[in-house]
Amino acid sequence: MGLAVVAVVLAAEVPARVGNEMRTKEFLSKLEHDRIVQVIREAELKTSGQIRVYIQRGKLNADPLTAAQKKFDRLGMHKTSERNAVLIFVAPRAHKFAVVGDKAIHEKCGEEFWQRVVDVMRTHFQNEKFSHAIVEAIEEIGRLLAAHFPKESRSSNELPDEIVEN
Repeated sequence: MGLAVVAVVLAAEVPARVGNEMRTKEFLSKLEHDRIVQVIREAELKTSGQIRVYIQRGKLNADPLTAAQKKFDRLGMHKTSERNAVLIFVAPRAHKFAVVGDKAIHEKCGEEFWQRVVDVMRTHFQNEKFSHAIVEAIEEIGRLLAAHFPKESRSSNELPDEIVEN
């Protein structure tokens, strides 16, 4: 099962002071979908790595780590040829998010990198800069992927770039 190979999951809760502003409807209305997809595409031009964003629309029935791992697996992200996919999972209704990286990328970057990404996202979420949180995370992850998994002529876009909402 793909869940066993997910190497790192960090989750963070955005403090309640964000309040209702981070409820799903408001969150989605403030999210710049086209900009986020464009940043994913730009990042993936320089790497064989894959980045996806998943927005949990409904109630979060598990802790964000477990939910993110399941989505990582269900989206087939563990099946990339180099095992270098990253999922940014956001559950606005629960005020929580997680970043999941597959085995090969975690081996290259370690725990500190993931913590830095989560910390930056948390700060932006607290300031209600939802798109900026995701964009900055994608850019940071993209730089790391490009450094360790540069684009090669045989590299292909193995996963869709669009934001998944469910």
